[in-house]
Amino acid sequence: MPSKCLKNAIRLEFSPGALVHANLSGAAFSGECLWVAGDEACGIDRLRRLDPSGSELLRFGDGLSFPLSELLDLPGAADEEADLEGMAVADGYLWVVGSHGLKRKNAKSDRDDAENAKRLAKVTLDGNRRLLACLPIEIGDDGQPCLVREAKDGRRARRLKGDAESNLLTQALADDPHIGPYLGIPGKDNGFDIEGLVVDGNRLLLGLRGPVLRGWSALLEIALEAKGEQLRLAPLDGSGCLIRKHFLQLEGLGIRDLQFTGNDLYILAGPTMTLDGDIRVFKWPNAKSRLAANREPVRFEAALTELLSLPHGQGTNRAEALCELPPELASHTPSWLVLYDAPGPDRKDGEYTVFGDVLQKD
Repeated sequence: MPSKCLKNAIRLEFSPGALVHANLSGAAFSGECLWVAGDEACGIDRLRRLDPSGSELLRFGDGLSFPLSELLDLPGAADEEADLEGMAVADGYLWVVGSHGLKRKNAKSDRDDAENAKRLAKVTLDGNRRLLACLPIEIGDDGQPCLVREAKDGRRARRLKGDAESNLLTQALADDPHIGPYLGIPGKDNGFDIEGLVVDGNRLLLGLRGPVLRGWSALLEIALEAKGEQLRLAPLDGSGCLIRKHFLQLEGLGIRDLQFTGNDLYILAGPTMTLDGDIRVFKWPNAKSRLAANREPVRFEAALTELLSLPHGQGTNRAEALCELPPELASHTPSWLVLYDAPGPDRKDGEYTVFGDVLQKD
């Protein structure tokens, strides 16, 4: 399990025209290529491994952008941000999930009190935020993995049925006694906000940054099936249950990302609201087996292990993405990549290069 953080061990070089530049919120690997998402874009960038140029452990660049509008029929406009927060590679697909949350305008220092009062009262929902989709990965003519709308073997891109206002997940949660009341609250106000994603077969775990209820953070477990060109919620068991809730004791922190490593679930956790505070990594031992054996619709899990705390700045360097490095990229030493939203000057090299950390054992 990780117990130390190697700062700025990963160098990411983006091109000036890339969809994703700095505010990184999701990451996943396909071999030696790294997929990254940013929470202010409506697309995904692929970076390939390059030879190190300095003291970094790994360097990625030579990026290629994949606009979601070319892969899916989006519920919103092609240029509306999807606020992608979670990513996972499984069974030939790249899975992505948007925050699903509302957003509130912020006050600005150059506006007067009356105008800022109006801004702070305005709550909106971008049309692509309630997106949950799988995108086929196919090897292109250059020998590198690409995202396609339909693969040669028949696999195709699909998203959970819905529109710019809701989808099958939010509809199923509307009357939920724990989550339902928070669907109308902006994510950064402890409202509904998906930030973590892991995939195990047709089952997905969605980690919520919010709401955090009396210190308990929530994982939503769902199953998906393809119907025509869309994804639908499938029953988790014979009872017809569509959503299971797992409340985790993360000491008041919300879930920022998730990663299965073997049978264990690693959880990146941080403040649910916009503030500078603790960012920690927890482990849920034997989580995959325990989830597979569970049939209860709601359960509580307090037996988590805190592994380490990560650094953060004042308004900068907020850890948002956690994923396991492929063994061949880490000299077969178990390692995890951490990427940051709002990287500070200490994590940047010019306008288009940012650095991530590597977590390893001592």
